[in-house]
Amino acid sequence: MNNRLFRLCLCWMMLGATGHLWADGVDDLKRFYQQAQSMRAAFTQTVFDQKGRKIQEVNGSMLLLRPNKFRWDYQKPYEQQIISDGRQVFLFDIDLQQVTVRTVDKVLGTSPAALLAGGPNVEESFRLTRLQDFEGMQRVQAKPKQKDSGFQVVIIGFQQGTLADMRLVDAFGQSTHITFSQVELNPALNPSKFLFTVPKGVDVVGE
Repeated sequence: MNNRLFRLCLCWMMLGATGHLWADGVDDLKRFYQQAQSMRAAFTQTVFDQKGRKIQEVNGSMLLLRPNKFRWDYQKPYEQQIISDGRQVFLFDIDLQQVTVRTVDKVLGTSPAALLAGGPNVEESFRLTRLQDFEGMQRVQAKPKQKDSGFQVVIIGFQQGTLADMRLVDAFGQSTHITFSQVELNPALNPSKFLFTVPKGVDVVGE
């Protein structure tokens, strides 16, 4: 898989990820869906190959606004945007000058975004397991029920009820580690942040 294609696949897997999770498990995750309506955070994303060697690291910022609106902005040297307006998800690869479009229901039903950008029916798509605490974090493991989801498992870590860490392993054995910082819960967000207009001269592929 070439580097650009890998980055596109990885971005689809990493759509929207944030939230609260308390130490006593799945019931508290559902409580988060009811109480947290928006979020803002910075993140660092690091990708490792099957042997644990770092192959990519990029910083960025993300926004979440329920229901099903999210935005991930990746900074240089891998500039990309992932924006959901609640109906469609747009992945804009600035280097390629290409936008890939998918419907939200298809993305949220098979990706880690469904864990946090979706709703309390998360167990319809994922098997959730409470893991032992690690480095001061309360952790939850999510395994997709669909075999063709593109990843094997997602582990989300929280410190004192605040999102801190997210790790996933894809179908090729490569792993992605995202650390979150400057987390704000329920900030006032302008809905226009979740609208996307295709720039002139940019190719559009998908639905």
